[in-house]
Amino acid sequence: MSFEKALEDLEKVVEKLEKGGLSLNESLSLFEKGVKLAKFLREELEKAEKKVEILLKDEKGQVKAEPFQLEGEEDTGEQDESSGGGEDNNLPF
Repeated sequence: MSFEKALEDLEKVVEKLEKGGLSLNESLSLFEKGVKLAKFLREELEKAEKKVEILLKDEKGQVKAEPFQLEGEEDTGEQDESSGGGEDNNLPF
């Protein structure tokens, strides 16, 4: 299952539960499905975060901020003035 499909399914589960009008068994079944989907999504996000960390580690094993570039963009070597020019030490990982 893809991340996007799981997220879509979880949104539908939440919508049905919020709407109400279900029997107890239906509600419990949907809740169980939602918990499984949430666990899958959390695991997928953790995998993605680990991949990003690996890609950003420098030769000393320290995570450092890297500017994001889309494929095909050229690196001009200039810093983005809106970033303030300093390192961002508030990375979420």
